[in-house]
Amino acid sequence: MAGARRVGRDDAVRRHEPRRPRSGRPTPLALLAVTDAIAFDGVRLAFGGEPIYDRVDFTVARGEFVCLLGPSGCGKSTALRLIGDLVPPDGGTVRVDGRPPAEAWSEVAFVFQSPRLAPWRDVLSNVLLGAELRFGRAEARRREPLAREMLAMVGLASSAAKYPSMLSGGERQRVAIARALVVEPSIVLMDEPFSALDPNTRRRLRAEIERIWQHTGRTVLFVTHDIDEALTLADRIVLLSGKPTRVLETVVVDAPRPRRPADDPRLAALRDRLNQLFRSLEPSSEPDPQEPDA
Repeated sequence: MAGARRVGRDDAVRRHEPRRPRSGRPTPLALLAVTDAIAFDGVRLAFGGEPIYDRVDFTVARGEFVCLLGPSGCGKSTALRLIGDLVPPDGGTVRVDGRPPAEAWSEVAFVFQSPRLAPWRDVLSNVLLGAELRFGRAEARRREPLAREMLAMVGLASSAAKYPSMLSGGERQRVAIARALVVEPSIVLMDEPFSALDPNTRRRLRAEIERIWQHTGRTVLFVTHDIDEALTLADRIVLLSGKPTRVLETVVVDAPRPRRPADDPRLAALRDRLNQLFRSLEPSSEPDPQEPDA
């Protein structure tokens, strides 16, 4: 298949060299030997007696951009909760930088579907809020220059004194991205962060997050059920089945960046393949309608 190749879930990541961050905190020497930033090994999980995960296995290399793609309700967001130590697995192991999630929480930051900004705080203090909650007010104050740098990176340098009500939906989500980066995580977990935005804003923010990822070298695990979004952003796509969830397929996307799936025949072939897989999961499972490219 041109533009992408299917790989086994065990050997997919081993083809990637770990990428060191281009900015932010230096990676501790003890972690440089750990190739996988995230590793799921035989993870099983059930809620209220209902099986959610059935031996889920996948890895994310240091500095890699991986999309978790799957139908609604298959447990994509649950993977982020497991990584963030918000829920324990019933079986198997989850490792973050080679450690249990409870020991590695400080390496992780979230960007949610909703920006979750405090309406009474201006943009700058919203960006610093994560650092304040994680490290305390004194450390947050010391990070103000970094917060301003992150606002400049997301194109909001002139909006530091504005309040959330004065921003568009896309601008509020950019504030949330800056807030995640100001705690200097090695791993950014993104839970369908653009799903509530209009198609044009969504496309702009995809390009923005790709640029930020290339600049910072952070590891990104990005949850989506949008095939084009995954094809645009991912180094690899981990396709999840319906419940009980398992890894259906792992695909390396080796098309050059920036990508426009509608215009690239290599990606069009992969899009068709992923559409077929979505339809095979269950009779009612359909992928998102494709957005027209501007």
